[in-house]
Amino acid sequence: MVGEAYKKMLKSIQLEKAYNPESFEDKIYTLWKDSGAFKPREDGEGEPYTIVIPPPNVTGILHMGHALNITLQDIAIRFQRMSGRPTLWVPGCDHAGIATQNVVEKKLRACGTSRHELGRESFVEETWKVKAEHHEVISRQIASMGASVDWSRERFTLDEGLSGAVREVFVALYERGLLYKGQYLVNWCTSCGTALSDDEVDHEDVHGKMYHVRYPYADGEGFIRIATTRPETMFGDTAVAVHPEDERYAGAAGRMLKLPLSGREIPVVADGYVDRAFGTGALKITPAHDPNDWEVGRRHGLPIINIITGDGKLNGEVPAGYRGLSIKEAREAVVRDLREGGFLLKEEGISHAVGFCYRCGTVIEPYMSEQWFVRMKPLAEAALLAWRRGEIVFYPRKWENTYRHWLENIRDWCVSRQLWWGHRIPAWTCERCGKLTVSRVDISACPDCGGDVKQDEDVLDTWFSSWLWPFSTLGWPNAVGGGAAGDFERFYPTTALVTAYDIIFFWVARMIMAGLEFTGKAPFHDIYIHGLLRDKQGRKMSKSLGNGIDPQEIIGEYGADALKFTLAFLCAQGQDILLDKESFKLGSKFANKLWNASRYILMNLDGRSLVQKPALLSVERWIYTRLRRVARTMGEALSGYRYNEVAAAYDFFWNDFCDWYVEATKLSTKGGDEAEKDRAVTVLLDVLAGTLRLLHPFLPFVTEEIWGKLPEEVRGSGLLITQSYPQGGEPSSDDEKNENDFAFLQELVRAIRTLRSECTIPPEKKLRAAATVDGSYAPFITENRELVCLLAGLSELVDRPASLGHTVPEGAVALAGAGFEAFLYIAGVVDMALLKAKWTRELENDKKFAAGLKAKLENENFLKNAPVDLVETEKHKLSEAEKRVGKLEGYLAKC
Repeated sequence: MVGEAYKKMLKSIQLEKAYNPESFEDKIYTLWKDSGAFKPREDGEGEPYTIVIPPPNVTGILHMGHALNITLQDIAIRFQRMSGRPTLWVPGCDHAGIATQNVVEKKLRACGTSRHELGRESFVEETWKVKAEHHEVISRQIASMGASVDWSRERFTLDEGLSGAVREVFVALYERGLLYKGQYLVNWCTSCGTALSDDEVDHEDVHGKMYHVRYPYADGEGFIRIATTRPETMFGDTAVAVHPEDERYAGAAGRMLKLPLSGREIPVVADGYVDRAFGTGALKITPAHDPNDWEVGRRHGLPIINIITGDGKLNGEVPAGYRGLSIKEAREAVVRDLREGGFLLKEEGISHAVGFCYRCGTVIEPYMSEQWFVRMKPLAEAALLAWRRGEIVFYPRKWENTYRHWLENIRDWCVSRQLWWGHRIPAWTCERCGKLTVSRVDISACPDCGGDVKQDEDVLDTWFSSWLWPFSTLGWPNAVGGGAAGDFERFYPTTALVTAYDIIFFWVARMIMAGLEFTGKAPFHDIYIHGLLRDKQGRKMSKSLGNGIDPQEIIGEYGADALKFTLAFLCAQGQDILLDKESFKLGSKFANKLWNASRYILMNLDGRSLVQKPALLSVERWIYTRLRRVARTMGEALSGYRYNEVAAAYDFFWNDFCDWYVEATKLSTKGGDEAEKDRAVTVLLDVLAGTLRLLHPFLPFVTEEIWGKLPEEVRGSGLLITQSYPQGGEPSSDDEKNENDFAFLQELVRAIRTLRSECTIPPEKKLRAAATVDGSYAPFITENRELVCLLAGLSELVDRPASLGHTVPEGAVALAGAGFEAFLYIAGVVDMALLKAKWTRELENDKKFAAGLKAKLENENFLKNAPVDLVETEKHKLSEAEKRVGKLEGYLAKC
């Protein structure tokens, strides 16, 4: 029974004919931001849901990897916001010490000057200006992607609050005996002029040469043959090591060798580290320029001779002729002189792993230097225990093994950097008594003797501020600061971290260690590790390959929603994403479909009135059931970070909503009386509103724009971003039966549509049909006879008694499905003889095609050598071919 109508009559609502996201995306974002929609709701229900954005480098331009990361976080935040939880997404940027300093130094070089000519204070001022320029660009990019971050809480790793947290942690670690300074071998970038941690070194296999060199005994009796890829470092050799059980070198330990080209004498030492099976079994030991040699040198008390300057030149420890040469120049000169002196026995091409600076790509030099280190083992043990207790969970779980392995094999972290841009180390040395003072506040005199003090020139590794990000951004160590009052107490620990797997070591594990050490809690519970973006050839996107895709270009061409939806749709847990520009047509077409379907609905509202509590037809009960099912599916998927399951919402909208439900409503909106039209439109608008709420986390801009066009009686007064997510759930037994009945109706309609297509009958041609339906479904089909006719393109559908059997009526073609047999009267529309001949030819061709596929799949060589995906493709082809054969045989048998 139709409910009482509202008195207000609706008017047609016109959306632009063409979907043009450029016309409304900026406007919508400003509306969200100005309304305070990005801030956590004070009246939210349940535990807060908090994410801190992985801070992009302030001098970088956001690439497609950033777009993926931001998209996934935004989807999670929007879903949780719509689920009623207070949500906070903290934005911010990283000062990126090495990267930013490189940018500014390059700029200065272009102007004919350098940082040293400028001076430290002026250089830092210049870097702040560059930071401001780049920060503005990054903020615009983040906004253009629709990120619903709380801009009022934006942070920067060098802002006052975070700088205070960094100093507190540095001093606390020092006081707890977890921070020390010492002379150690570090990874040194001669271009950046700074030390790097192990995790900041990228290792790649490169082509090089192995040089076999004769080291003569000092007494003139024989020589030892060594092999090295770096002959220029021989001037730093302080021994040659052999295995104590290697019979080839029995009695060699203790003898002296004369170093080629310098004449300096070095001993032969016996050490179990030497691999007897590798090379000649004799190993040159250069403690200042190889980490393994460093350890051997420590065991034997060998001298440590550093032969390289900080900018990659040979220093005064080498013979005069080689001083001042670059490493490359020195290698060429040494090889030439070894050859001329008769010391070079052999050189051969090899492939070997070489370390490169992760920022500038310069070959890394092991370098003897005084640096600051954090003792990591105690921190790592706590982080491992938190994982074992279930305080942190990885999605997918496979990354737990990576996490565990790194923490179990962790080395101390070199945290000092020879830069000017960054957090300057809060340590002062007295110029009178030499006392080292580490302090939370700047000091001007030695606390012991009152003498003048000098602050450490170095700054801290960028990651030293980043590992504090989840709690420093919320005001730690002060309960209030750097955000709204009480943020730390309300929003820490955060809920989830969304990041790529390439920074598990750099950042994820360190944040967990810092959180546990300084707050007593893991900084987040969920760790979602997404894959990397690759091109269609499977190559990682990079500047060097030129295969990257600019997200701003995609947004300009297709809109932000197309970008976001496509990335989410393709983001399967535990897999990298293969992508090209054409991929984004997927999201663009879907957003277009949503726009056009909504436009059709809204443009047909003229003269309609909404009704209260409208009665529901079978198809309307069905669409509500489908909406609740997909809402539950999406809720479970998003709670488990299974973003690609948005495919379920895609299928719901494209198939259930558009292809079936909207088409079905035409029975009422085009042919019903006025009351029926009002009733049907009321339901249609309500389902559209629910669908917009369902899709909003994935298509925020277009759904918000359409939402704002809905009649106020349907949408209420609030923005879509603040609405509740559709309630999911299992249907009642009655609704489930209705769903099953409707699925039967769909199969009947599909079968008729397929047969019409096989007969090449145009859609506008209406046909008569008769059907025999199983008793359990017969009442539903009878009740929805008009709907079947509408959807299948029939002029009428009559019941055919089962007693007539399978005899095909004159002028008809038969088709059968589970629970029904139907007859389509095509005489006079199609030449039956020509149709039979056509099907006979197609059947013969399809049988041959299926036979060929079957033979291929029975061929052991094909199965053994073909890629797995190709075998699966061929199996799918065979299955489809066999189905078609069966279908054509069925048509011909009953024609």
